[in-house]
Amino acid sequence: MEHTERQKLKDKKRIVIKIGSSSLTHPQTGALNLLKIERLVRMISDLKGEGKEVVLVSSGAIAAGRQALGHQKPRSLAQKQAYAAVGQARLMMVYQKIFSEYNQTAAQILLTKDTMVNDASRYNAQNTFEELLKLGAVPIVNENDTVSTSEIPYVDSFGDNDRLSAIVTALIGGDLLILLSDIDGLYTDDPRKNPEARFISLVPEITPEFLSMGKESSGSDVGTGGMSAKLAAARIATDSGADMVIANGDQLEVILDIMGGQEKGTLFLAHPNLDFDLMHYLNNEY
Repeated sequence: MEHTERQKLKDKKRIVIKIGSSSLTHPQTGALNLLKIERLVRMISDLKGEGKEVVLVSSGAIAAGRQALGHQKPRSLAQKQAYAAVGQARLMMVYQKIFSEYNQTAAQILLTKDTMVNDASRYNAQNTFEELLKLGAVPIVNENDTVSTSEIPYVDSFGDNDRLSAIVTALIGGDLLILLSDIDGLYTDDPRKNPEARFISLVPEITPEFLSMGKESSGSDVGTGGMSAKLAAARIATDSGADMVIANGDQLEVILDIMGGQEKGTLFLAHPNLDFDLMHYLNNEY
């Protein structure tokens, strides 16, 4: 069964790729890893060359701000938002420059939870995505950290970009969501702490048993989303009708491996919910 489902990924047309801060930065310093960003842009440009539509949900604004303003970890919400204000501009400058080298146009979309909860602004955001994809651009999405108050997760903010990427996938009717992080996929337990942990390659449906495996398992000090966040994202994406893959972003060529039908990462199969209502997920009703 898995081989067949993996082969189907080759035919996905509208793909959302989420990359975490830990996959975009140097672990020693937290500074942006330009070689990895260049490689990511090359992978996306190659997918575009195959006729795919690609949306990138990219973390890294606060990390870029740290790099610009002295590397200290932000000590307050205001400082975090100040780092994001500087870093988001720097991050987009890097993306614009490298995408242009591959003859691609990058577009910035900054979202807040308020944007998505309000019917009119959510509709406008959806139309903007559609028009950008029609024009052949690559939308680059992040939460607007300069105004979102993420001290209270999920109330005024999305909480993490895993969840945001799943909401974007549902909003635009994406076929596939690829979450790139610092972990290989879903395990029965945290493999860093339990050598007996087994890797799970295929999840046909997200049951309570799988949800219980979602312990916080991110080893990075620059990212926010552990496995529980990724399973929450999987619930949204698969209910909306998209397949989802969690994979390790250490080697970015894994994107093309996944799109080529190779058994990389954990594949969560879509099981469209006929009663799917994005507002329920925005209000954390799942």
